[in-house]
Amino acid sequence: MLNAQSPREPALINPFDVGVLHFFNQFAQKSPSFDEFVSLVSNDFLLRGGVITSMLWWAWFRESKNKTRDREIILSGSFSALVAVSATRGLVATLPFRPRPIEVPSLHFVVPIGFSQVGVIHWSSFPSDHAVLYFALATVIFLVSRSVGVFAYCFTFLVVCMPRIYLGLHYPTDILAGELLGMGAACLFAQKAIREAIAGPLLHWLEAAPGSFYGFFYLGSFVLATNVESLRVLLVFATQIIPGNHHHAP
Repeated sequence: MLNAQSPREPALINPFDVGVLHFFNQFAQKSPSFDEFVSLVSNDFLLRGGVITSMLWWAWFRESKNKTRDREIILSGSFSALVAVSATRGLVATLPFRPRPIEVPSLHFVVPIGFSQVGVIHWSSFPSDHAVLYFALATVIFLVSRSVGVFAYCFTFLVVCMPRIYLGLHYPTDILAGELLGMGAACLFAQKAIREAIAGPLLHWLEAAPGSFYGFFYLGSFVLATNVESLRVLLVFATQIIPGNHHHAP
């Protein structure tokens, strides 16, 4: 099946990306149930982001001799994930445009059964903001608990990232770049001086008004679990209503 939605050819495509894409794409349309399952996993916020954020809540409430340090890492690390995603959007806007594999006719990408491009934002695919966000959160979990963090890494790679390669939404190097950005941001913000500066006021808020703090904490984890989708929609809407910018978002 040939997808000719975009005439643009990808920038910086390489044999590694093509080889991995073709390897996974050979299984597309062989099993309708499998294709539909991969599409479901990729699009379901509960399976994708709900599991990771539930690990964050576990890490927050677990008994630990270093509970204050752990909570500082969780708060500063969650903030680092948002910063990293914002930085990724800046990279997407400034780096050479790279259409998604599913949009490149020369790749002859076979679209998995049941997958619809409706709702797919046709931004440049490099780097993957999904990989940035969820690898940052997995790193936060790893810094609090190595055993659970290893599971979070495996889950992020297999459940969040691999389906996006299979569905033609990202190249492997998109995922790799996102992974490095997310992990790097989380490790940077976990440094003692940075995490204390970010988490200190929030922990004071927790002591003074736990009810409002946990309301904010839930809202923040919801934004993370849904891949900042609600904020993205608001951003797109805002760009549409700005005077002189009434075109439809891609």
